[in-house]
Amino acid sequence: MPPINFSEQFTDVADARALASAIVDTVREPVLVLDNELRVIAASRSFYSTFGVSLEQTQGRLLYTLGDGQWDIPKLHVLLEKIIPERGTMEDYEVEHEFPHLGRRTMCLNARQVFYEGGAGATILLGMEDITERRVLEHEKDELLRQKDVLLEELQHRIANSLQIISSVILMKARTVKSEEARLQLRDAHERVMSVVAVQKQLHATGNRATVEISPYLTRLCESLASSMIGNTRPIKLKVVGGGGSASSRQAESMGLIVTELVMNSLKHAFPEDMTECQIVVSYDVSGTNWKLSVADNGAGKQDGVFAQSKTGLGTSIVKALAQQLDAQVEIAATGRGTTVSITHATFQAEAAKVA
Repeated sequence: MPPINFSEQFTDVADARALASAIVDTVREPVLVLDNELRVIAASRSFYSTFGVSLEQTQGRLLYTLGDGQWDIPKLHVLLEKIIPERGTMEDYEVEHEFPHLGRRTMCLNARQVFYEGGAGATILLGMEDITERRVLEHEKDELLRQKDVLLEELQHRIANSLQIISSVILMKARTVKSEEARLQLRDAHERVMSVVAVQKQLHATGNRATVEISPYLTRLCESLASSMIGNTRPIKLKVVGGGGSASSRQAESMGLIVTELVMNSLKHAFPEDMTECQIVVSYDVSGTNWKLSVADNGAGKQDGVFAQSKTGLGTSIVKALAQQLDAQVEIAATGRGTTVSITHATFQAEAAKVA
């Protein structure tokens, strides 16, 4: 059976009028049908109930004179007298106004001009939705987010201060102990606390964004590490290479701690005292959603593939634990020309193998 054509089904004018009236009354949001002079031809039941007016007070009257002139709004004049004639339709046009019995409300207006084949004058369908509560909730949400940012800023400030205090206490203790082994352990603890401070500082510089651009973040982090750990006393260059890519703040924090740990390790163990052209390169490669983070030095290297002095060393444990959080694997390639430690996201290798 062929589908019923709408125009064929309602050839009788009375039937078509009844259908149109039923449609207007069925709509839950207030709706007005206006003629080309902006007089009300019909209004939905929801319009009468929402604005507390009767049919006698509404039908046949000019829109701008309804009630106590509550619809005589400059923005509505622009909508109905300029925008609709030019475009034929308008969606999501917001009007804020003080309405009797309702108070100040924000209305979202949708209008459409309707033309008829018989040559009858065009009409305008004007629908309105009260979005006041939605806007209030959005404002409250924005205010809560602002307050969250303020609290997070304060928390980060307090954490940074606390870490600085802890670092200073550890360093003071290291200067007073007699045991050389204890002194080295305390200095090592001091450096690790300072590495956390450096990572937090760089994350804070990126702002409270959901994602962090990795290359600029690692560049700033390595600049900070070079300034605090290398200075002008050692001939060691520290640089970052790689393309784009971003990660969540949590992932970026783990990557930053890994880089800091590996850079510290290279500074401590990679370069002989008499070596003059020393270099550490931090690289970040991206393939789709997969990534590979590497820290390479051109130092003496270790044939046994061990970093941080021993396989059970603290540095090894820290890097492996952080890599596990990132769903990544740790790989070490060491020769007489240097050591490269790679943190590879689990699927990066599989993608690289497909390409090969």
